[in-house]
Amino acid sequence: MRNAVSNVHFQVLARPNALPRARLGLVVGKRTDNRAVVRNYIKRTIRETFRLNAQSLAGLDLVVRSRQAFGRKERVAVREELQDLFARIRRRCPV
Repeated sequence: MRNAVSNVHFQVLARPNALPRARLGLVVGKRTDNRAVVRNYIKRTIRETFRLNAQSLAGLDLVVRSRQAFGRKERVAVREELQDLFARIRRRCPV
């Protein structure tokens, strides 16, 4: 079974690690948005959401791939979607 979950904005891949903490990898390509400012905003949002949920994700290596750009107006909804993906991947990938 592949340890991946996704929605409109993100795809999250996971694999157990032997560490007491979680690690994060990011993929935000130019296909998401040509402007570096937007890509950097997406990465900051992902990192902050990961930081707030890192305790519950301990023991996992995660890769978050951005599928669609979003702006400041959608920030709250997108963060909730990403938290939901983190919860789903946690249930799917036991340590």
